[in-house]
Amino acid sequence: MEDSQPLHTCHLHKSSIIIHRSHTFVHVLAVGFLVYYRASFFFRNDIKNKGIPTLPWLLLFVSELLLFFIWLLGQAFRWRPVSRTVFPERLPEDDKLPSIDVLIFTADPDREPTLQVMNTVLSAMAMDYPPDKLNVYLSDDGGGLVTLKGIKEAWNFAKWWIPFCRRFGIQKRCPEAYFSAPANDDDDDDHGDFGSSDEFVLEREKLKEKYQAFKKSVKSLKGTFEDNSGFSGKDHPSVIEVIQGNPNELTEQEDQSILPRLVYVSREKRSSHPHHFKAGALNTLLRVSGVMSNSPYILALDCDMYCNDPTSARQAMCFHLDPNISSSLAFVQFPQRFHNIARKDIYESALRYTFSTLWQGLDGLDGPVLSGTGFVIKRMSLYGSFVHEGADPMELKKYFGPSNEFIKSLFQHIKSNIINGKDSSNELLQEAKFLASCTYGNQTKWGEEVGFLYYSVVEDCLTGFTLQSKGWNSVYLSSSKPQFLGSGVTNLNDLLIQGTRWSTGLVEIGISKFCPFIYGPSKMSFLEKMCYGYLSFLPLYCLPVWCLATIPQLYLLNGISLYPEVSNSFFIIFMLIFISSLAQQSYEILITGGPFRSLIYEQRIWMIKSITSHLYGTLDAFMERIGMREASFVPTNKVEDDERVKLYEKGAYDFRTSKMFLSPLVALVTLNTLSLLVGIARAILVGDLNKMFVQVFISFYILAINYPIIEGMVIRKDKGRIPTSVTILSAILSTIIFLFVGSRFLI
Repeated sequence: MEDSQPLHTCHLHKSSIIIHRSHTFVHVLAVGFLVYYRASFFFRNDIKNKGIPTLPWLLLFVSELLLFFIWLLGQAFRWRPVSRTVFPERLPEDDKLPSIDVLIFTADPDREPTLQVMNTVLSAMAMDYPPDKLNVYLSDDGGGLVTLKGIKEAWNFAKWWIPFCRRFGIQKRCPEAYFSAPANDDDDDDHGDFGSSDEFVLEREKLKEKYQAFKKSVKSLKGTFEDNSGFSGKDHPSVIEVIQGNPNELTEQEDQSILPRLVYVSREKRSSHPHHFKAGALNTLLRVSGVMSNSPYILALDCDMYCNDPTSARQAMCFHLDPNISSSLAFVQFPQRFHNIARKDIYESALRYTFSTLWQGLDGLDGPVLSGTGFVIKRMSLYGSFVHEGADPMELKKYFGPSNEFIKSLFQHIKSNIINGKDSSNELLQEAKFLASCTYGNQTKWGEEVGFLYYSVVEDCLTGFTLQSKGWNSVYLSSSKPQFLGSGVTNLNDLLIQGTRWSTGLVEIGISKFCPFIYGPSKMSFLEKMCYGYLSFLPLYCLPVWCLATIPQLYLLNGISLYPEVSNSFFIIFMLIFISSLAQQSYEILITGGPFRSLIYEQRIWMIKSITSHLYGTLDAFMERIGMREASFVPTNKVEDDERVKLYEKGAYDFRTSKMFLSPLVALVTLNTLSLLVGIARAILVGDLNKMFVQVFISFYILAINYPIIEGMVIRKDKGRIPTSVTILSAILSTIIFLFVGSRFLI
């Protein structure tokens, strides 16, 4: 590699930097005037004469300060956004490329369809990377025979699929995605120079028939194979199997040497031992792959996140093999993109704000957050500072456990011994099963200082944070063609369950010793700490949103103003802050290619999450902190319900979710509807709109943004509507709680 031929370039977004910094200055200045207005209330002598209680004023003041604090932390993401371009064609020859272990994770065959998992496995095996340097591991935390049988079927199909992809230059290497696309779709440039050849057409039809047979076989596995061993998915020994065909059955086209190694791993599960959710599965595969292939780099994928660009591994190597940054580079993070996003993305499933704004801004600092899937990480970065030349092997066993083979792997890149059938049952495989036992990590540093950390259910964010605190960096690579594509959530229930889990994990970090502002010693820049602080405290939005959705409304009902009159000069300050925030969000949607309607969708989901999942997640985190409840983890449902998908594609919300989520939404809509009607009536009869305008506007804005909830309560008649019983009960409870109890307490 010559110096004149860099493997990647970096572009600084100067215009965005100027706009964002100017906006931040104006916004901070306006908030300063707001603070003066609120604070001066406590020093006025006419408080009693105005009849305004101190408590609601104080609650609003604290809410506005908390909103500003979280917003200010978020401005660090906008300080230095960059974008990157890679040139994988400039990489060394294939024989000089490092090997990669691909780790794929599934946890529940009922929520994560086996066919979808196998498509991800096949897409990983078919990546454009030397097959002898590619090792694919599937972690099955569900411990089901369905998955084991499915991966064997996938291996048999791979013997036909991978040669076909390489021979004809297929770019879409997920079979389901490839065969679902139109055969004459020239825009994808999937078929190289063979798209119109008779030979290609014939081979494609042959492969399509084989895929249909494979698909039918995998789908029929459910309920066909029963585990007669007496074990269940939550109670079973380690199961590790190297997947390989019978050499006697190979045909000329099924040359087994072209296939990457494929290994099935189901770690030991016992009800009496903690398994630490996904972090535990990650660490198990880290150990097992360490003794079986020990590749210096690891690509981690969720079971639904298939490889959409076969060059993704090579793209990551453009950074890992750059001598200027390689020594301090821990991981390359790719964005999470989704193949099932509707034109009207009502659930904000595309995660535009996260992966097109926040992570791009982080890339200009110390690098993006480790994001659970779609990252290529340096194995040694996960081993801490314990591994160094001259380290005592006996001392290392205190940190990494008693396995001699694993201790050896820390100092050498061993070559796999699992190619032929004889080695599948040798001592190495038994050692791997020992490493996958539920007690192996006991009395070691696994999950504490080694591997992925166990402290939070968002193990990815926490692990990335500690790596960057130790001085490691990361980079973010987003391109017009997504490197990986997954399944986004398409219903409200999955969105809020997922949001609750994420909120719990983030708050766990914020209120622990890992709080970004106190954790140390840290080599992280202060701006990067601000970014992690924003993520950790983001769920606390629930507190000011709940206050702003209730307190102004209750006082509007009683004719008490909590905001400046329209004729007051401070009214302009409040309007400026509101318009400034919307303008910033609109600008970011525009420059990231999103439609303007995304502003409404994102505002709505932000409100819904703040009222529900952020609140419950925050409460869960505090309860876990004081020992009142244990951590739990429910995988996001990947099974597509046709009826729910149709509602999503139509832009209609599916309100078939828990009453725990629906009740507060209906209650607040009821309160804001009542307060808006009273506010309008007072404006007409009393003529005090000038005095109460801001409070009337808040109720109107909440109802306008959340009109689909009103629609679900009283207009819609389909199955996705809000049940009438929930609407009536919530309306009654909101009347009792807000109008009687709340008013007596606050006024």
